[in-house]
Amino acid sequence: MEPGRPVGARFRRARRIAACTALAVSAGMLLAVPAAADDTPSRPAPVEQTRPSMEQPKLTLPKHAAKQPSAADAADVPVAKPRSDIDGDGFTDLLYRAGNGSIYVAPTSGTTSYEYLFDTSESADETFKDVFSVAGLEAAGPVHFTLLSSGRLSAYRSSLDRGTIIWSGVGWQAYNKVFSPGDLTGDGSGDILARTPSGDLYLYRTTPGAAAPMAARVKVGSGWGAYDQLIGVNDVNSDAIADLFARTPAGELFFYSGNPNPDSPFKGRVKVGDGWNGYNQILSLDDQSGDGLGDLVARTPAGLLYTYESTGTGAFLPRVAGGSGWNAVAQFAGAGNNPHLGKDEVLGMDTNGTLFTYYALNNGLLSARYQVGTVGGWKGAKLTFASSLDINGWGDILELYNGTLYNHSYPSDQAAVIGSGWGVYNLLTGPGDLNGDGKGDLLARDGSGALYLYRGDGTGSKFAARLKIGTGWNGFNKLVGAGDINGDGRSDLIARGTDGRLYLYAGTGVASAPFKARTLIGSGWNTYNKLSSPGDLDGDGRADLVGANAAGELYRYTANGKGGFNTKAKIGNGWNTYVNLY
Repeated sequence: MEPGRPVGARFRRARRIAACTALAVSAGMLLAVPAAADDTPSRPAPVEQTRPSMEQPKLTLPKHAAKQPSAADAADVPVAKPRSDIDGDGFTDLLYRAGNGSIYVAPTSGTTSYEYLFDTSESADETFKDVFSVAGLEAAGPVHFTLLSSGRLSAYRSSLDRGTIIWSGVGWQAYNKVFSPGDLTGDGSGDILARTPSGDLYLYRTTPGAAAPMAARVKVGSGWGAYDQLIGVNDVNSDAIADLFARTPAGELFFYSGNPNPDSPFKGRVKVGDGWNGYNQILSLDDQSGDGLGDLVARTPAGLLYTYESTGTGAFLPRVAGGSGWNAVAQFAGAGNNPHLGKDEVLGMDTNGTLFTYYALNNGLLSARYQVGTVGGWKGAKLTFASSLDINGWGDILELYNGTLYNHSYPSDQAAVIGSGWGVYNLLTGPGDLNGDGKGDLLARDGSGALYLYRGDGTGSKFAARLKIGTGWNGFNKLVGAGDINGDGRSDLIARGTDGRLYLYAGTGVASAPFKARTLIGSGWNTYNKLSSPGDLDGDGRADLVGANAAGELYRYTANGKGGFNTKAKIGNGWNTYVNLY
């Protein structure tokens, strides 16, 4: 896991097209082959996927104050370096992944946000799952790290508008969260923490000037799976040692003061608040007020941003508004949540065979619909909308036609032919990575009720030989999933019985036995004649559900991080126009 290799340079630019209106999409930006005379689609064509444009929000933090003497100054303790000072003004700047997959920087000086490019050895189409920054690793400025779903972690030397790759290593999909809280060891260079799905926490001490930027990992604790957000704050108590805040799904916030000991980097936890589950992502922009203390920034599901200024003890002053419209951000760099990638939309096919897509807005709501292909072009199609099977992090539209399975979302001028013989299956679903290699997989159920796992190779066109994982699955009339539901970072599966009971099959990351024993979520779910997993709707990194009833009412169920869902919320009418949701 620790070894890496130097790689060549290629600047990453997203393949995405920003769609300004649904009219532009329906006018021909998305293509599909029209239906044949027998209402069965002819040989599939690729679909050019898109994202609706979203205006980038402006950060409205309090104006930077002049650096003030702190307790650290009086004690002649070095002041912690800002982790992501991109413009060189002495203050950390905000990096984030937008809904279109591109990375932007919002300077905390208040100037306009702009796209930040990373050169990379990977394909220009690959979307970063997470981003964080480290100070002190290089003298010239911060080093940014990007994480891919495939488990590749890469380090970049920063300049004003781009990062130049200096190291890359694989195997990091073993963790559900990788981040830098700042300098934990007192050597002036920021360090890295990584948490496994089982809750073990590891410290990677950075090594300036070495071929690899970090030393071998050291296990520093267990039980950290109790928290759904881990937020590094650089330094909040004026000792130049990084500190940490941790939030439970119930909203309790705990403070861990840093302790400059690589074997035990934190002192005992102190509870500092409740009600923090009102935020879907929490991060720190280090010291913004000039007092030398790191502060917190938190976003509500409605897209409002708030700043909490530190008092120096782990507590905060009353929050200050930091702007609105921040639901345009899919993932903040350095945010404490487990990042989500792979699917963030719902497809609906109407009675005429026209396909529409609705994108998640990170606030629990869906965008206006966008037409996919020609009117009636999908009539009779047998579709599956899988969590991303390739490198771009978008859902893949699969079609079973005459026993052959095709991927419409394959990035070429021809729909990818996955293979023949798939007509033996009556249900296909792609909940994400099920075997722990960071690549999307597919589940298939045959007429006898046997369920098989097809392990993806990361291209969206090929799978390894199938593995039989169980029988008796014909007792379910719906199998859905699009990522992590219970908060451990592994992809899960939701199964609805013919009696209306809903079950969670939590992922294990092991191909031979990809699910734990089922747990009952609730009953009465047969009230919905359409059930779909669109991925993360509310921007917290957990996969959610939507259900439509016969009256056409659409309800949202957001994951609570404990293997269940929060109280349902109605988010639309008129959904009985669709014969199916994907």
